[in-house]
Amino acid sequence: MKRHLIFAFVFLCGSLFAQETKSYQFTLEDCIRFAFANSNERKSMELSGETQQVSYEQSKRQRLPNLSASVGENFSNNANGWSASGNVGLGSSVVIYQGGNIRNTIEQNHINMERTNAQLEKYDDQMVMQILQSFLTVLGNDELLKYQTEVLKTSKEQFNQGQVKYNVGSILESDLLLLEAQYYSDSNNVVDTRIDRNNNLLALKVLLSMDPMDELQIVSPNTDDLEDLFTSLPSQENAIELAMDYMPDLKMSDYDIQLAQKSVDMARGSYFPSINANANVGMGILSFNRNETQWYNTPSESVGVSMSIPIYSRGATKANVKKSQIALQQAQLDYDQSVLNVRQTVVQSYQDVVSAYNSYKVSEKKENAYSKSFDAYNLQYQYGKITTVELLQQQNNYLNALNGYIQNKYSLVMKRKILDIYMGKEINL
Repeated sequence: MKRHLIFAFVFLCGSLFAQETKSYQFTLEDCIRFAFANSNERKSMELSGETQQVSYEQSKRQRLPNLSASVGENFSNNANGWSASGNVGLGSSVVIYQGGNIRNTIEQNHINMERTNAQLEKYDDQMVMQILQSFLTVLGNDELLKYQTEVLKTSKEQFNQGQVKYNVGSILESDLLLLEAQYYSDSNNVVDTRIDRNNNLLALKVLLSMDPMDELQIVSPNTDDLEDLFTSLPSQENAIELAMDYMPDLKMSDYDIQLAQKSVDMARGSYFPSINANANVGMGILSFNRNETQWYNTPSESVGVSMSIPIYSRGATKANVKKSQIALQQAQLDYDQSVLNVRQTVVQSYQDVVSAYNSYKVSEKKENAYSKSFDAYNLQYQYGKITTVELLQQQNNYLNALNGYIQNKYSLVMKRKILDIYMGKEINL
């Protein structure tokens, strides 16, 4: 009886804590949208952008006067006994001039807001690159697995035929052992590729912020003809021009220069006087003691203007201006370096596409030739015209050519799409 109760308790706990498994069928575009919607890091960056927006909106209101109210009640004890009195008042002040700091602060907060948006663009580009690489890796595993499975079927047939031939004395035992070794080698290749595929799929789920226990099925695009990837390639000069207009790194560096310039302006603002205006109005509410009760409703009013003039700050203002000017020069140098980095990155990416296309075309022809050659060798082996060693050598040549073709194929797609990211184009397959 106790055993049944324990089993029931374990089953109940498992049911309570079991999490429903979801199933997804995603294209590359679906993966990108899902990642953008579920990435906690991206949501955190969006919240930072909202904070910058709030700061910008609040800084614009610094030009407006403030308004505050005060209410007070006082109690005292003297020779006449306890007495009480109260008052109410309104006060307001406004900054008339502050060396341009209010305007500079507004512009500085606006630049910070725009820089945060550019930083989010950079994060999105990096995320898309990672998703693209992981997605294409899974596609390559799937395609390789499909071909390896076909080769495994052929190896099994060869091994079965070899057993028949060995039984009738047509081949030596060494040939049969070679066929058996090849069959188990091909079986191991299938297992290894399937494991790699599962690991890469798990890595893709991590990038998508997806629960690892959810099912994810990849929708394979048509990758039979990749000629358009190369024929649609713009000129190298055009690619650089598009990247210079889009790259978030350049935008961020440009915003850094603008922020540094605002820091210089704000530091110089400390040389100028600040002017403030204020106004106050108040009146008594009630005064009473043991002998009398009186109302005092005559208001008291005051209006004033104050000016603060900096005379000597022990060199602090001059030092702050100098340091901000140095920071501005550094920001300009960083921008120049960013321009150089972008140009170098785009040129290298462009050359990678050209090289990847040439490798893809060579490996495509090589794979096609070895595939036909392997089919021919396999047929000759069935009629006993070639040895087992020659057959297996040709089969391994075909497998090597096949691996190279698949790697070069998806390398071309990857490098071409990375160039598109640098040029600010939408990524799709």
